[in-house]
Amino acid sequence: MAYFPPQGGYPGAPGGYGAPSAGYGAPGTGYGYPPAVDPLFGYFSAVAGRDGQISPEELQRCLQGAGYGNGWETFSLETCRLMIGMLDRDGNFQMGFEEFKELWNSLNQWKHTYYTVDRDRSGTVNEQELHQAIRTYGYNLSPEAFRVVFKRYARREQTIITFDDFIAVSVRLRCLSENFRRRDTHQNGTAMLSYDEFIRFSFVV
Repeated sequence: MAYFPPQGGYPGAPGGYGAPSAGYGAPGTGYGYPPAVDPLFGYFSAVAGRDGQISPEELQRCLQGAGYGNGWETFSLETCRLMIGMLDRDGNFQMGFEEFKELWNSLNQWKHTYYTVDRDRSGTVNEQELHQAIRTYGYNLSPEAFRVVFKRYARREQTIITFDDFIAVSVRLRCLSENFRRRDTHQNGTAMLSYDEFIRFSFVV
């Protein structure tokens, strides 16, 4: 497979999307806090099982309970599956509290980007605004690749992207790029993949 990496290299390493921006969602993650007093732990523990893990369905309820979304819109179950897959390093398709805190950081950054590019305050992003967001992340997609991404998630006669779909796009671009980068040993935009590898990392997201 061939892929042309962005100028200056690939975007940041996992978790490298910046700290939460003030004023979005619940209080900050508080990485220095023990779980018992962490501001996010209450949301997580309210839905987690005895094993301290949450499923996509539980993540959906957790984020809804935390008031995280875009007005009335909540995250779809499919987007919650994508979010868990992005951070599922042990392959159990569940999410622990440390992973949840990492996700919260990424969500805050993505939400900040969403509101930044939504200059007309429509509550959605159009094709030009999505392109600006993807460039902000550091991805340098070809026009053909970008059109595929936009048409895959656009709604209302293929003219707008909702917040839920914007997060899905952000998750998939991050996860696919990180998986590809690990196999791009020469960092030249090409990688050798077996069919099995392609299926496995494609279906994670």
